[in-house]
Amino acid sequence: MQEKIIILDFGSQYTQLIARRIRELNVYAEIFPYNRFPEPDRNVKGVILSGSPFSVRDENAPFPNLEGIRGKLPLLGICYGAQYLAHCCGGVVLPSEKREYGRAMFYVKEIEDPLFRGISYGTQVWMSHGDTITRLPADYIITGSTADIDIASFRVSGEPTWGIQFHPEVYHTSEGKKILENFVKEICGCSGDWTPESFIESAIKEIRDKTKGEKIILGLSGGVDSTVAAVLLNRAAGSNLDCIFVNNGLLRKNEFENVLESYKKLGLRVRSVDASDIFLKELEGISEPEQKRKIIGRVFIEVFESEAAKIKNVKWLAQGTIYPDVIESASVNGPSATIKSHHNVGGLPEKMKLKVIEPLRLLFKDEVRRVGKALGIPDEILNRHPFPGPGLAIRIIGPVTKEKLRILREADEIFIEGLKKHGLYDKVWQAAVILLPVQSVGVMGDERTYENAVVLRAVDSTDGMTADFSRLQYDFLGNVASEIINKVKGINRVVYDISSKPPSTIEWE
Repeated sequence: MQEKIIILDFGSQYTQLIARRIRELNVYAEIFPYNRFPEPDRNVKGVILSGSPFSVRDENAPFPNLEGIRGKLPLLGICYGAQYLAHCCGGVVLPSEKREYGRAMFYVKEIEDPLFRGISYGTQVWMSHGDTITRLPADYIITGSTADIDIASFRVSGEPTWGIQFHPEVYHTSEGKKILENFVKEICGCSGDWTPESFIESAIKEIRDKTKGEKIILGLSGGVDSTVAAVLLNRAAGSNLDCIFVNNGLLRKNEFENVLESYKKLGLRVRSVDASDIFLKELEGISEPEQKRKIIGRVFIEVFESEAAKIKNVKWLAQGTIYPDVIESASVNGPSATIKSHHNVGGLPEKMKLKVIEPLRLLFKDEVRRVGKALGIPDEILNRHPFPGPGLAIRIIGPVTKEKLRILREADEIFIEGLKKHGLYDKVWQAAVILLPVQSVGVMGDERTYENAVVLRAVDSTDGMTADFSRLQYDFLGNVASEIINKVKGINRVVYDISSKPPSTIEWE
């Protein structure tokens, strides 16, 4: 069985980052809300308490029950987690005289402490807290300080419990990865054998044990997650897997044919359905973005269900759910406020009475790509930019028509191919063209034009949660704009979006 580190989430924006950093050490880490700690088993090697937007002095602050953990498993409290460990045993946590946020120099006092083995005496750390531990309980020992706070870290005498008031998981903590490595490998004794290859091996066994040779169906989108899920399932289930790829008429130029061809090369059994006319008819005259998304989701389910009914004896529905989706649905504070609904096949199991299998539910996006590479999936598939389920429908502001789709596809192809040609595609996290419901006056030759304006959007990001606009060179943007205007009938103006997320979103709808 897989050894693991449990992270108890108190609502910190950095909690997922803790898990990612530990997994980079080839150690499996799993996140649970602080109030839903699983029953510890022999595979749990240690526990980390995350930071939190709360203060331990708040009336509604999250207070976990650590009875089954303290003294029995190695425990590391980070920021709020450290303050809670001090507060719960009689220490004093008070508002900082000067709120410590940003870089600080950390000085190790206990050089023999296993948590700081190999760490420089003065090393840069990242602080982000409004409270400070001003007094520790009697059996707690100060192990490190900064210029502004005496108790930057501590350990508990006689038990494997540590606390640090800085964030080792963020990039700005220079030796943070080493501190986490000391905890999970030296203190918790993890061997670091959780690799893409070991994940594939265990996932295949789990799929076979769970499905017992029964039929599985999977809806393919052309994206990375569903493709990796399909190849993994194909390894485990072979002829018992049937994939369904629906053309909703909202894909990029030639995408349906190109993706279908790539699926065949991967050895997948794929049923392709061209439902373009159905989707376009249902979307006719609809401008409101959320309504568009819901229509596309509903029609997809109807088409998928109709095609799935042609396959006999299906017992399982596979989905390309990945770990951030799982964390979000079990969040400390409940699911985040809906910015926009996402298009997936989440409504299918209840209607179709199928059991659900999610082979990638333990993986972050970058891990999905690494597993895909280990499965032999080509880079041109694995490195594809994210593409929204509703496709070009949410890149056309206002009602969707065949003519608008033609214009957008042509412009989109020029932009994407331009990025590839100039070696920029893999440096940009996501790129898109948005067709505005705006016409502007232009001049072509001696003639006045009154045609459409489009927006080029390119962003840099790691996970899509935050993003900044890509600093593409003016010459490149100018050449792309010129080519779009000259080659795409119906466009006479091109602009570039320089907004970040937040406050904007990556997509316009």
